[in-house]
Amino acid sequence: MSLEGNLLGPEPTLLPVDPAAAALDRGEDPAEVAAAHPASSLAWAVLAEGALDEGRTITAYAYARTGYHRGLDRLRRSGWKGFGPVPWSHEPNQGFLRALAALHRAAAAIGEADEAERCRVFLADSDPAAPAALGLS
Repeated sequence: MSLEGNLLGPEPTLLPVDPAAAALDRGEDPAEVAAAHPASSLAWAVLAEGALDEGRTITAYAYARTGYHRGLDRLRRSGWKGFGPVPWSHEPNQGFLRALAALHRAAAAIGEADEAERCRVFLADSDPAAPAALGLS
């Protein structure tokens, strides 16, 4: 009898390169990048972070939720089963993790404590290093 799978848990999920990353690195307008690459968690995360910085909390919440859901779609297409590591150290994962952190901050700002806590736990479960890397330690 043989055991199948990794007894230590699922393998880390490593997303493919986000096609919007290069445009954002070139300094292109994040709204235009999100319009051109609507499946990009990174583009939505950048929009959410900007809205949070400007005090536009509801807008930030909407952008972050979009980035979060687009990231879940990409994770599932990459073999993620709803749990397991999503390492911060793998740069293409950072868009999803940034969107999740922005969703946490926006939810906390509007008093949606349950959502904020769920996002905080999800972020730490994805990678224990992520909250500190995103200033949520």
